[in-house]
Amino acid sequence: MLLKQASNKGDGSKFCGGFNMNSMSITKEVQHYVSRNVAATLGMSMYVIIDTLFISIAAGALGLTTLNLVLPLFNVFNGMGLLLGVGGATIFSLNKVMHPERIKSLFSQLMIFAFTFGLILATLLNIFAIPIVNFLGADDATRQMAIIYLRIVSWSGPLYMINYIAINFIRNDGNPTLTMKATLTETLSVILIDWFFIFGIGLKLEGAALAVLFSPAISLAVLSFHHKFTKRQLEWHWVVPQLRNIWCSARLGVASALNELSTGVSIYFFNHVLLQLANNYAVAAYGVISNIAIVVLAIANGVALGVQPLASREFGKHEYKNVSMTLKNGIIITLFLATISFIILITFKHPIIEIFNASHSSQLLAYASVGLPIYFISVFFSALNLLFILFLTAIGSARASFSLSILRGYIILLPAIFILAKVAGINGVWAAVPFTEFVITCIGGIIIYQRLKKLNKD
Repeated sequence: MLLKQASNKGDGSKFCGGFNMNSMSITKEVQHYVSRNVAATLGMSMYVIIDTLFISIAAGALGLTTLNLVLPLFNVFNGMGLLLGVGGATIFSLNKVMHPERIKSLFSQLMIFAFTFGLILATLLNIFAIPIVNFLGADDATRQMAIIYLRIVSWSGPLYMINYIAINFIRNDGNPTLTMKATLTETLSVILIDWFFIFGIGLKLEGAALAVLFSPAISLAVLSFHHKFTKRQLEWHWVVPQLRNIWCSARLGVASALNELSTGVSIYFFNHVLLQLANNYAVAAYGVISNIAIVVLAIANGVALGVQPLASREFGKHEYKNVSMTLKNGIIITLFLATISFIILITFKHPIIEIFNASHSSQLLAYASVGLPIYFISVFFSALNLLFILFLTAIGSARASFSLSILRGYIILLPAIFILAKVAGINGVWAAVPFTEFVITCIGGIIIYQRLKKLNKD
């Protein structure tokens, strides 16, 4: 079985994931992985922020509204990549030392399957573009822009999916430095391409959509240099994907995918509730807040992604004290970075909002100024929850990880949006996220404490 754990811990202690455990402590290794993953995820999120800024300048508040309406599609693309990438990479880490024959063609199978699925999805999105944008909440003021934007960015879907798979596997193959380089190269390149299409040749929102196509393509080009990594175990094989392997990977990656998809689902429901309570400017304000959240959560996600391969590896070797130490270091780093993020956002909230308010809309400023401090109380809990969910995946607790993701993104959050909106209006909508994240942190903390207590007894 792909998910069967390694049974001989002694054989894997000398060399794992490209590092000599005798010369590098768990704490230093966590810092090594986390620093590179935070740099990579933060780099990618900076492109999102700059793209949002460019759109606000070129297309104003309605352009921001259009972007926010279509944004859930990117969560679908990313979610599919994470579904197979995180789950497949976890299986890869659990087996690469003791049972490499089990995962010889897994990477290739997942890449081929995801690319094929992405092409089919892109075709369907183009055919049904009009009903889809109507479903997403477009009105007469935003419908035409949304249709054009959706039809172009849909073709980036296959590339985003395989890019996420490649990043996760290469990171777990002991080469986090390359994934960092790929993401930073992608970010710097696409920012220039974005500017050229939007302002250089004056394509505005259509230019931003075209630039999206280059983003994962550039990352994949850099990641292709992994074949020169001397300690790599990844191999490419032209194979027909096996549904059993797809299922095994998806089962472990479903929690990460649901986390990503929950962002898109929450954006959709936020948009609709805000349109009922207010107008397009409230949605634009939420667009500003949600894009800032992408940067903040990218930092937290970088920490979680740095912890995951190490926790998987140590769990596969039955080194449970090292598993606990990995989590402890992750929690300390997560809370430290969350505190810094919160202080910056509260202290400089008006300048940060005005960066995206190129049209100087007083309504957008008013909504965002009130919403931002309430919404980002969640930063501490959100960061811990991302870590908890990926950690549970790393130690093979797929069911617990899945349960937290379902509670976090759907069962608690969606009712909270509607109930708190009824009770406190727009302020209640902003408060739905910190309320949900706090509840999930309490539940996740209890689950992980019980899991670690059981492991240490064993």
